[in-house]
This record gives sequence, C-alpha cells and structure tokens, in this order.
Amino acid sequence: MRALVTGGKGFVGQWLAAHLAEQGDEVAVIDLETDVADGAAVRPVIEDVGPDAVYHLAAMTHVGESWENPSQVLRVNVLGTAEVLAAARAVRPDARVLVVSSAEVYGIVGPEQLPLDEAAATVPASPYAASKLAAEAVAFQAWRGYGQPVVVVRPFNHIGPGQSPAFFVPALARRIVEARRTGASALSVGTLTTRRDFTDVRDVVAAYRLLMERGVPGDVYNVCTGVDVSMAEVAAQLLALAGAELNLETDPALVRPVDVPVLRGDGTRLRRATGWVPRITLATTLADVLASAEAD
Repeated sequence: MRALVTGGKGFVGQWLAAHLAEQGDEVAVIDLETDVADGAAVRPVIEDVGPDAVYHLAAMTHVGESWENPSQVLRVNVLGTAEVLAAARAVRPDARVLVVSSAEVYGIVGPEQLPLDEAAATVPASPYAASKLAAEAVAFQAWRGYGQPVVVVRPFNHIGPGQSPAFFVPALARRIVEARRTGASALSVGTLTTRRDFTDVRDVVAAYRLLMERGVPGDVYNVCTGVDVSMAEVAAQLLALAGAELNLETDPALVRPVDVPVLRGDGTRLRRATGWVPRITLATTLADVLASAEAD
C-alpha cells in the first residue's frame, strides 16, 4: 500500500510512518513545509505520491494554545482537512482517507455519561475541540456528498517517547529530570485532578492502520483503553520511576481557562471492526517517556 501521512514529522506522524514502513507500506510524509490549508500546495503532493491511503494528521493540536489563536486553529484544522480531502478526491478518488479528530469533541461530561461511545453528545469546550468537530463535519460531508471513502478517528489522550514538552506528561518528566539534576525540591504543575484515558502512541498508530484496512467509510471510531487515570496518579508514577521526592505546586499560569474534568472512552466499535487491543501498559509508557527525557 502506498501511504501519505500529513503531519508526518510530528510526534504521532513519526511513529505512524515507522509503523507503516514496518508493515511493508511505501510511505511518503509532508509536514510544515506544505500548508495543508492551501489547496494549490496540497494537490501536487497527492499527484506526485499517488497514495492508496491518506492519513491526515496535520493539525494544531495543543488545547491550551488554541485559546490564544482560535482563528489559526480553525484555518489549519478545518480548512486543512477540507483541502486534503478535495485534493485526494480530485487526484485519487478511491484512496481511503483517515481523518484524525479528538476525544476532546465530547466536551465536559458527567460521571454518569462514562464511558463515552461514539454516539455520545459532542459539546466542544475549547477552540481546539470545536475545530476538530468542524473537521469531522467536513469529512462526513465528503463521504455523504461525494462517496469519498473517509474514516474518522477520535483518539483519547495518547502519550509516548518523543512527545513535545508542551504536553503534560513529557513536560512533567523533563521537569523531574531537571529537578533531580539541580537538586530542586519542588515542581510547578497545572491541574492534577483531571482524569484522562491514556493510550501509548505505538498502540494508537497500530489502530490507525487497522482502521485504514477494516474501518467502515463514513463511520467514526474511538481509540482508547477504557481506563481513566488522574494527572496526580501519573505524576506519582513518574516520581516513583525517577526515584525522586518532590513537592508538586500548582501554578495558576499552567491552568487552562476551561478543562474537561474526566474523559474515558468506550472502544468497543474499534475492537469489533479490527480486533485491536492496547498492548503497552501505562507503566511501560511512562518509563519510556522518562528515559526519553533523561536522554535529551
């Protein structure tokens, strides 16, 4: 299979490209050098690669930063999705397209609504989440209006080695490593009460390829473990792995304007369609993230 990965040099994109190559696919990637929101820039890439499968990962992905520049987030995440779909449709109409959304589209939910399946209400609480839900609408319209074979995925939080320190887990791992080196006794953190359903990025990209093969066009799939863990628990595990005794102090500057208290997904649809199950434990993931931070 000839595959094109947009956002292929990012955290998930690099892991996905490596996984596809391991599976025997011919892989091409584009990243910041190609403005996905510019159709004139995207179409020549599709023509050159001639993909059988397009994995559309390119996006502005940081929830916190989306509050600072919502217009740009909408441009990249919504218009970018529309232009990639249009280019693929014009050049390779039979190419399957995987559009990566986010579990953030579910918004703020109560415990009685968990676990969240794909039929749950979508009430985005951040500019990022709103952009992802709009991108989904663009993708579903391409399937309904043109018959373009598009599959949408809603990954819950995914972590692993190589993730940007703009995100909680790698940021905390780096701070722990630095504190251990300098002898500091405290660390600044954001909200620790939020709970998230974490999946290792290496399991996530395996799910993406399986969905490209077996997912139903026009459908949406959660990618999740079905288990939620608090940020406080993650912090405690990282501290234990590092053998560090540090006080965690909340810094108001690291607290988001609106934060979803808890997210836990139901991955039944994904499992039934593909047989996928997560294989890498959270403990293993955190150990690998910590080792990556120590190597930097």
